[in-house]
Amino acid sequence: MAKDSDDTPRKKGKGSQIVVWALMAMLVVGLGGFGVTNFGGGLTSIGRVGDREIDTNTYARALQQELAALRAQFGQNITLSQAQSLGIDRQVLQSLVAQTALDNEAVRVRLSVGDAVVAQRITESPAFQGTAGRFDRDTYRFTLDRNNLTESAYEATLRADVARQLLTGAVAGGFVAPAPLTDTLYNWVGERRGFSMLRLTQDDLTAPIPAPDDAAVLAFYEANIASFTAPEAKRIRFAALLPDAIAADQPVDEDALRRMYDARLAEFVQPERRLVERLIYPSTEAASDARARVDAGEAFETLVAERGLDLDDIDLGDVAREDLGSAAEAVFALDAPGVVGPFDTDLGPALFRMNAILAAQEVSFDEARTDLAIEMQTDAARRLIAGQVDAIDDMLAGGSTLDEVAQDQGMVIETVDYVASVAAPEGIAGYPAFRAAADALSEGDFPEAVLLADGGVIAMEYVELVPAAPIPFEDARDDVLAAFVADATTKALGDRAIEVKSAVEGGASLGAFGIVQRTANIAREGFVEDAPSSLLTAVFAMAPGDLQVIEGPGFVGVVRLDEVRPAAQEGDDVAALKSSIAAQVEQALAQDALQLFSNALTDEAGIFLDQNAINAVHAQFN
Repeated sequence: MAKDSDDTPRKKGKGSQIVVWALMAMLVVGLGGFGVTNFGGGLTSIGRVGDREIDTNTYARALQQELAALRAQFGQNITLSQAQSLGIDRQVLQSLVAQTALDNEAVRVRLSVGDAVVAQRITESPAFQGTAGRFDRDTYRFTLDRNNLTESAYEATLRADVARQLLTGAVAGGFVAPAPLTDTLYNWVGERRGFSMLRLTQDDLTAPIPAPDDAAVLAFYEANIASFTAPEAKRIRFAALLPDAIAADQPVDEDALRRMYDARLAEFVQPERRLVERLIYPSTEAASDARARVDAGEAFETLVAERGLDLDDIDLGDVAREDLGSAAEAVFALDAPGVVGPFDTDLGPALFRMNAILAAQEVSFDEARTDLAIEMQTDAARRLIAGQVDAIDDMLAGGSTLDEVAQDQGMVIETVDYVASVAAPEGIAGYPAFRAAADALSEGDFPEAVLLADGGVIAMEYVELVPAAPIPFEDARDDVLAAFVADATTKALGDRAIEVKSAVEGGASLGAFGIVQRTANIAREGFVEDAPSSLLTAVFAMAPGDLQVIEGPGFVGVVRLDEVRPAAQEGDDVAALKSSIAAQVEQALAQDALQLFSNALTDEAGIFLDQNAINAVHAQFN
């Protein structure tokens, strides 16, 4: 059967089947998967902490839940061996050991709950509610039976869970974040900095990079052979039927094109628009004072920084007259960039800066016809392919070869060497559904139809595993030469940056060496376009006036720290952020206390783990 992409609806079965399976899914989720694995014979535990055993089924169930979470995260099947490589099995085991230590302590101190509490938990559980929305004993018994549980076993487990919650609440509750710690963290998070940056390019070099000879390029290739080695690949042969491949053959209805154009007229006919920023103030007086400062020649950016904002925070983008309310007439009366206001807005009095005029535009039907026709033909191609999916499915299920299916259904046969680790794959591997199917494809698998997000369909078969191997020098020559020049350029720019830094430290102006980019107010988690993440790390480690050379992939620059702005200490935003930090500190303290407590309990009670029993559980997943 066809494997649907995320964007493609699955075929529906009978309504009654859907209801039954939906009900069963709700019941299993309500129990958290309890009891879904059952190990017979004498294998009942994988170890113990003190006198308390770690139940085999509990360990198996926890592993199942973690595997399910990984499948949801990565969007593909995750085997136990893959999960083990991530240390998931050890994390699960450590968690169960800590949990069992707490259960053991709860029993030791005779901490328990009465029948009334257990009964309340059971009757309030959605998993045990009947069609009337209330607790139903028949549903309760049926659900437990389907999960290999008796009422007494389930209720005993529930009683232990509640007792453990009481114990952990007593240990982890009541922590208060120390004010000095909260203030220190807030000041660190809330600090802002201003810096100047000279970004160096090849044009800033005093001499061009000399052209390398063949010997130098070959030596670079051999010294960096790992960069010119094709990775291990899975060779896949596939048949594809894609909308773009057959769209041009689809008919075009001129009347339908005209109706499409009329229905989307607002897309093709747009009034004049403006690029606008809006700076909001708490009062009309404050906004008027700010406007007076702008009129006196003060930079608008200074006002923005004083409000603790960046230009991105106040950017409205390109707006039409109706988007600006009371400021519309003044903004659209400007025939050049400028500041107007203050005007009242829903958020308070505000100044508006107009940065550019976007002229009205009108795309006629004749100008839009080509794009509309392509859109119509592509949609027709998708519908045509959708009508062939069942036939492709049936032929593959009936044993037809990939070539037979391709010939019968007008598909194209191609071969690709698929590498899962490529960050931005091109061609057919750019489809998420193709990658998911290719990742799961193994030798001996039969071809199946796979639906793609754009409406296309493919079917694939495994050919062979192509081992990693160096790309022959002659084939890689152009890439090697480009890498050689890029490496030499980066080294030369690094040397030039050091020269500029020394000159500025000697009294020269940073701006004398090129265009300086100034950032007035940025936070630690800020972003500087086309700069490495190490830039802000360095900026927040510098002292005012410091100069530093920053290098990264495709980037070399000289940075000077101009200003350190301490975190604001008043306002609702300040109080909210401090409260959030305090909550995180209290949670961390509670978690640490609980971890230390469970570790102490474990050390005192002693641990025994049965590796053979653990291996037996793992074997059930293979």
